[in-house]
Amino acid sequence: MESTYKDKVILVTGGSGSIGSEIVKKLLEHKPETIRVLDNNETALFELEEKLNSYKIRTFVGDVRDKDRLERAFENVDILFHAAALKHVPLCEFNPFDAVKTNVLGTQNVLDAALDQNVGKVIVISTDKAVNPVNVMGATKLLSERLTISANHYRGNRKTAFSCVRFGNVLNSRGSIIPIFRKQIMNGGPVTITDSKMSRFIMHIPDSADLILTAGYLAKGGEIFILKMPAVKIVDLADVMIKDLAPKYGYEPEEISVEFIGKRPGEKMYEELVTEDEAFYVEDKGNLFILNPTNKINSSSLNYNSDSVEKLSKREIREKINDLY
Repeated sequence: MESTYKDKVILVTGGSGSIGSEIVKKLLEHKPETIRVLDNNETALFELEEKLNSYKIRTFVGDVRDKDRLERAFENVDILFHAAALKHVPLCEFNPFDAVKTNVLGTQNVLDAALDQNVGKVIVISTDKAVNPVNVMGATKLLSERLTISANHYRGNRKTAFSCVRFGNVLNSRGSIIPIFRKQIMNGGPVTITDSKMSRFIMHIPDSADLILTAGYLAKGGEIFILKMPAVKIVDLADVMIKDLAPKYGYEPEEISVEFIGKRPGEKMYEELVTEDEAFYVEDKGNLFILNPTNKINSSSLNYNSDSVEKLSKREIREKINDLY
């Protein structure tokens, strides 16, 4: 792994976000020459510089919608991680044109600029919501994946290799369920849950960054890397958090009510990591799957979704999230 990143020029788009900043932090451990961090959030870039305090970091204010800016930023880059995106399902549902501009056209700008600048590897960060999408965000991320994998056919004699990483809900990231539940419990409730049967795949921020760096190491072009993740029932997660956090905020757990509010626009009851058709092309690599659409491996399909897999018990959920309080 270290030889992949040591003395390399690496760029992370969306590098001041929850995932992007963790990628930057992990990359520093592998002794790159420089890490360029591109983001449209000036304040977050400043805070990242202050937090990591490394002379190897170069911050770039810019937006993936601006291809000219990307052309300049990508000069002499060896490896690129594309984490910039609009990721919130309801926000994308009510702002679909902007979701397309960032998640689709922005990704195409990244791919074009990487080809123009002959970047060595491009790893695009995707989501389980791209699998059989039912919402705008998932649809834009599916197209982002397809653009990325197909870009390998555009490179001609250039060396650029394009691959994707696909994973589920990242615990404690901005706008995710744990900070929302924590705030609701702090305010005395109610804790709002969309549906009692809803389930999700979950992972820690450091785990997601580790997978992304592993993908950067393994990628040859054309693969989608998928981390095997545990799944939880949202009601179980809420119950654990209420029991653990209510006393810390001066309440008895019984005082915190749970309110079922119904599915939000574009929400699924459960999430999938692999489609039925993709399952024939998935290679099991222990803690992750590698999906290569050109290489049929399995003779039978794989049913891998947060409804069908075994869910974490409440004790296991507590162990999983205890360090996030």
